[in-house]
Amino acid sequence: MFRSLLMATALCAAAPAVAQVAPFPAAFKAQDIKINGTTIHVRVGGHGPAVLLLHGYGETGDMWAPLAAALDDDHTVIVPDLRGMGLSEHPAGGFDKMNQGRDMQGVLAALGVQKFDMVTHDIGNMVGFALATQLPDRVGHFVLIDAPVPGIGPWEEILKNPLLWHFRFGGPDMERLVAGRERIYLDRFWNEFSAHPARFDEGSRQHYAALYARPGGMHSGFAQFAAFDQDAIDNRAWLATGARLNMPILALGGEKSFGSTMAVVMRAAGTHVTEGVVPDSGHWIMEENPAGTIALVKPFLGSGR
Repeated sequence: MFRSLLMATALCAAAPAVAQVAPFPAAFKAQDIKINGTTIHVRVGGHGPAVLLLHGYGETGDMWAPLAAALDDDHTVIVPDLRGMGLSEHPAGGFDKMNQGRDMQGVLAALGVQKFDMVTHDIGNMVGFALATQLPDRVGHFVLIDAPVPGIGPWEEILKNPLLWHFRFGGPDMERLVAGRERIYLDRFWNEFSAHPARFDEGSRQHYAALYARPGGMHSGFAQFAAFDQDAIDNRAWLATGARLNMPILALGGEKSFGSTMAVVMRAAGTHVTEGVVPDSGHWIMEENPAGTIALVKPFLGSGR
């Protein structure tokens, strides 16, 4: 469980000046795609079959730079910032994950992508799951990493974990409480959900805190969590039809975080689920053990080709 639970331009020009995270390969370009009533910031690079990388809360698509560098020799790597997060637009609503699945459909259509693989983390799992239910015949391989999916598997038991109080934290008063204190709030996630907090380095913390401090940043983040009840309703309704995800699924948990429970979750919704654990890592797998994560993800994406 969680801890024992900008148009095309070089990416470096788009990054905040306050601090830097690991850069994407120089050939990657970024663009803003207007779809589904909002604008999604997307990085694209590489050549070959498409793979969509979706981030979660406390980070942005920037988290995926090491994996993107490992995949771009034989994949076209697509890395958006989710609705209301990072350099994407902060709309008033639309944060339920089925709607964000439609955001990703729009991104893929704008890029001319039909078949694609997915690698997702945290809230990215939830958006990716919605997208997979919407376009099941277009997803080749699906890797979900270290976060539950609302309404799927042991969701109600997971909600009882006291570390997850932030699922219900939000609203105008909470936004006032964290205004100007975004770093304090986010440090709690980076510390408590890490096996090795020091591996989520100071430059990365400054970088992400600055992005979440942008106007509307914290409001949009809270809205992601506020939509969980609707997400659970939508996912249970999908399950009730008898549908299941039939693409190969790799369910990964951090050794000191979600661990093998990730596979328990996905076996409730998928027919071909492989279990995996990212060693020596808590929740923040790309900060704590990027090499270990890549070693699990890359061969799985290449399997069956």
